[in-house]
Amino acid sequence: MLNEDSGTATADGYVVKVPVRWSDMDVYQHINHARMVTLLEEARIPWLFLDGRPTAPLRDGCLVADLHVKYQAQLRHSEGPIEVTMYVQRLRAVDFTVGYEVRAAGTDPAAEPAVVASTQLVAFDVAGQRIARLTPEQKDYLNSFRRGDETSTKQR
Repeated sequence: MLNEDSGTATADGYVVKVPVRWSDMDVYQHINHARMVTLLEEARIPWLFLDGRPTAPLRDGCLVADLHVKYQAQLRHSEGPIEVTMYVQRLRAVDFTVGYEVRAAGTDPAAEPAVVASTQLVAFDVAGQRIARLTPEQKDYLNSFRRGDETSTKQR
């Protein structure tokens, strides 16, 4: 069971501080690409999968269908915990796309993010091995994190 919320809902989305481990660095002292993908996944957990969230049942059936990561600036271990702002870019009957903005600890939320990313997540019925529809409650929750076009201009 997942009970502890470590994030905050803001006007820009859902913000989570994610610790950066020593092992997350590459030889150049930047956060390694594969580890960045893991850190994004760790940020999603308190937003989507905690008990009490309408989206919590998705932890039993949710697939990553697409992933994009764009590095716009360096992020180092010493700049942790990283601050990940997540929001919904697109919402459909069976899937949704999460947008991410990643900044070093203490960076102004209005500043350009060091990393921008997106993940398309698909609701999935594991027992039936088929795509599942999002419930109206899940769609309402996700829709509350949608942004207007003017808020999504922080990506280069």
